[in-house]
Amino acid sequence: MRFAIGLLVIMTTMTSCQSEKTISLFNGKDLTGWHVDVPEMDTVPNATNPFLVRNGMLVSLGDPRGHLITDAGYKNYRLSVEYRFAGEPGNCGVLVHSSDPRALYKMFPKSIEVQMQHGDAGDFWVIVEDIEVDNMEERRGPRAEWGTTEGKKRRIPNLTDDSESPLGEWNEMVVECVGNEIKVWVNGDMVNYGYNATASSGQIALQAEGAEVEFRKVALTPIDKLSK
Repeated sequence: MRFAIGLLVIMTTMTSCQSEKTISLFNGKDLTGWHVDVPEMDTVPNATNPFLVRNGMLVSLGDPRGHLITDAGYKNYRLSVEYRFAGEPGNCGVLVHSSDPRALYKMFPKSIEVQMQHGDAGDFWVIVEDIEVDNMEERRGPRAEWGTTEGKKRRIPNLTDDSESPLGEWNEMVVECVGNEIKVWVNGDMVNYGYNATASSGQIALQAEGAEVEFRKVALTPIDKLSK
């Protein structure tokens, strides 16, 4: 049965005195605070839940494909995610400002994806939302081909090619979302910055998208301005 989201919203205006109150979105024990949306689980009785906790880490097995989504929504925050591809390199992503489920390809929630695919960490992929960057046509392609739905140019590549750790080693991705701006760092390198996003709040999601990924940290800190 398709999951109907009853969104618990945590979206207050943050002050600077709140900016150091980091919360862990993953408790190291179970998936409290998250729910799974995996289309195959609707119709295949014995389908495996691709999200689990193993040795104190949150693990995305990669298949069947879908999303692990926070029950709560957030705005104005810094999200720090430590992850690695423990086996074969592959694809995954962090989705911010997530809302309507299965809005794209009957799979992806309406959101802005920050790509974690090995070799492309920090790309933006727009999913029925949108965002702008500098040098937009150079980075995204011909304007006439842009879009946010199936068959359109939805990818905005990151600014670096060598920020990721070697395969099997840990990476830290930091995503800051303030108002309609999003800024991304990978292992300390600023790799993407976007503005005029069509969403400024929502849930946060992690993907199962074909490759096993381990997460040892998913932490959120309220902020009121982007880091430089």
